Amino acid sequence: MTIFEQADAALLPGFKRQWVDVADGKVLALVAGTGPALLMLHGDPQTHLCWHHLAPKLTDRFSVVLTDIRGRGETHKPGHDPSANAYTKRKMAQEQLDVMRALGHETFALVAHDRGARVARRLALDHPEAVTRLIVMDVIPALDFYEQSNAQIAQDYFYFSFLTQDHPVPERLIAGDPVGFLRLILLGLSDKVVRYDDLALEAYLTSNQTPEAITAMCECFRAGFHIDRQHDQADRDIGRMIQCPTLVMWGERGVVGRHFDVEGVWRGWCDHPQFAPMPSGHFIPEEAPDDALAALNSFLSIAA
Repeated sequence: MTIFEQADAALLPGFKRQWVDVADGKVLALVAGTGPALLMLHGDPQTHLCWHHLAPKLTDRFSVVLTDIRGRGETHKPGHDPSANAYTKRKMAQEQLDVMRALGHETFALVAHDRGARVARRLALDHPEAVTRLIVMDVIPALDFYEQSNAQIAQDYFYFSFLTQDHPVPERLIAGDPVGFLRLILLGLSDKVVRYDDLALEAYLTSNQTPEAITAMCECFRAGFHIDRQHDQADRDIGRMIQCPTLVMWGERGVVGRHFDVEGVWRGWCDHPQFAPMPSGHFIPEEAPDDALAALNSFLSIAA
């Protein structure tokens, strides 16, 4: 049994692992529960395991689907292509929609953190007919992030500039100490050390330190800087908004909470926003699971 299977069995009992064939490869999905569909997307540098405190407590009311997003965990990892970045949030959003349709879900609610929240936001913008409710955690859209960045944000979120450098510069530098780099992110975005479950942390480090995973992370950040911003600008120019009810959560002690007007930014993108600051840093699902679950239950209860 792999570390990934061990972690799933221990932390997500009752969830069934299955592979979903999509256009470009295979996506790992874990499914459990009954009721309206609920897709949960993780962030960087993590996997679906980031939901282990929350997902099992939602299966009594929802058909919960946890995936490893493209380039992360056990899901397929396209390599560097100088002619077409495979990690635009538009492509990643379409892939998640294809997964849900393959599982029989034409409509669903979305809960997402960090990088997964960027994918979820794009999915809600591009496919409003599919998303009934949207919950995003501790993220600022790409266009707003780069427009509003300053010297301190650049220092605190240094890898937003580092990972976007041309291939293969960051990949080669990270290869010297991939675990050290991953730990720097996992442990450095909160005001105190995050107490990860040992199995979850081992899975995060194991899955994200391979050369393929490192390239995937870099490509995803490159897409954010070079292409996702353009998609955001095009949407802003035509006044395109997220139509479904949206809950925006952020860690009050994290970089986003300290440096951005979270409510102001998201009001510019959502027709029906609600807001829930969390007593945590960046990694809300593992730093403040009880507060997050309470907010999710309250917001999702209307859709249950």
